[in-house]
Amino acid sequence: MLNSTNPPLHHSTTPPRPMKLPALLLGLTFLTALHAADTPKAVGTHGTVGTLANPKKVSRLEITEPGVYENYLVDANGAGGNIVKVTADNVTIRHCEICNATGNAIGVFGTKVVIENCRIHHLLNGTFARQEDAHGVTGRWGDVTIRNCDISHTSGDCVQFDPDRASQGRVVIEDCDLWTGPLPADALGFKAGERPGENAFDSKTKPDGERCRLMVRNCHMHGWNQPSQISTIAALNLKERVDAEIIHCVFSDNEVAFRVRGPGKRGGAHVVIKDCAVYETKLAVRAEDKIEQLKITGLTLGTGVGARVRFHGGKSESGFEDSGGGAAPPMETLLKNGFSAP
Repeated sequence: MLNSTNPPLHHSTTPPRPMKLPALLLGLTFLTALHAADTPKAVGTHGTVGTLANPKKVSRLEITEPGVYENYLVDANGAGGNIVKVTADNVTIRHCEICNATGNAIGVFGTKVVIENCRIHHLLNGTFARQEDAHGVTGRWGDVTIRNCDISHTSGDCVQFDPDRASQGRVVIEDCDLWTGPLPADALGFKAGERPGENAFDSKTKPDGERCRLMVRNCHMHGWNQPSQISTIAALNLKERVDAEIIHCVFSDNEVAFRVRGPGKRGGAHVVIKDCAVYETKLAVRAEDKIEQLKITGLTLGTGVGARVRFHGGKSESGFEDSGGGAAPPMETLLKNGFSAP
């Protein structure tokens, strides 16, 4: 828990007085900003991710007040529960590293929460043979943004909302690397070489009421492949009452890139896939249970992709579209230069 020796960092500045600029300069400024907004950017994380110099070292962090919490190294030393627990609204967690837990790295129970420039890894519960969840970021749907974070090696999901199916709202994930792979060394209950985890993102929602909203953009999701802890492993597991939009994302080294699931007792996902690329993956899109709305535009396939779309459990008579696409450019080029502006 936060204490007097490690207070949250709150940054507030008085905005400068506006300057009067000549019309021409204002026009140039506008055009520069417009060009920057349309300029492709690298896919995944960029800049400094994780802690800065001289981070504050703690084993657990409880956030009960609004503010900016920056530059914490949170090493849980194998503890469970929510290692960073957020119960306040209007919270930013920035430039932190959270690791080595048998529970979740961050549990979000407030709204208007931003998690950015963080490195989250080694959330490992159970063993490889006895899968038990430990997630990177989880909690309640609300107004949550996860930006420019590297999340890896979880025995559950990099991100999962809401495991208790008790909330509604939206989650945005952008400029992130969400991945897994064989562990380089023994860690907690796992052995070197074992590949932990279920999904980069998994959606769980209330069975009724307003649909939850998910936006995933400009992310790289990779390593969700066999041998794994579950029989069908996918980068994205989109199910239940979620409206999901996936834009400008790269998928590589996965068994399934998109697992999109139709109506069940808790409802079905509505999914838009726009301008994404898939490489070295057995199946790009696995559409299940007569998913009602699945719209795919500009999905390109690179080397080593077994199939584009397969239907399991039937196909809806309407609501499916698949247009555009073709061959993807070399993956390293796309990761470095990004997608062209629409």
